[in-house]
Amino acid sequence: MTPPTPVFTGGCQCGRVRYALLAEPHNTHLCHCRMCQKAMGNAFAAFAVVTKDALVWTRGEPAIFRSSSIVERGFCAACGTPLTFGYVDSGHIDVTIGSLDEPERAAPVEHLGVEARLPWLKLADDLPTLTTERDSKAELLARIVSYQHPDHDTPEPWIPPGSADDR
Repeated sequence: MTPPTPVFTGGCQCGRVRYALLAEPHNTHLCHCRMCQKAMGNAFAAFAVVTKDALVWTRGEPAIFRSSSIVERGFCAACGTPLTFGYVDSGHIDVTIGSLDEPERAAPVEHLGVEARLPWLKLADDLPTLTTERDSKAELLARIVSYQHPDHDTPEPWIPPGSADDR
């Protein structure tokens, strides 16, 4: 039998943990609750929901942190990338939109946990915007060598070129 074709693929920053979603995510959302703020180290978390059987680990598996009596969060133990959020007794799991290879395809449709939304966060704001290229000096940009996994599946073993693992 031919394995199902993934609808989405994704993984962590270092490439040690990769996954495939075998179904279209639903209920994409931004969660502003304080627990998600701390888990992401950010102002909010961005999630896409799938059934647990639609998430397949294709390389490695995440480490798990039980952030409450009812929730487990998956992350890469090597690089720390947050990957999942799931209620222990649920048939669904949330994957972080930022860990998807094509995050632009999973636009959030609602905000959750807004009681903890930071008062200064205005996503449709008038703050100035700068590109990395415009805001950084050319000599700094020329020195950057990314060790981050590319946004697509790679053959085993994938080792970031020039990283400590590649020596």
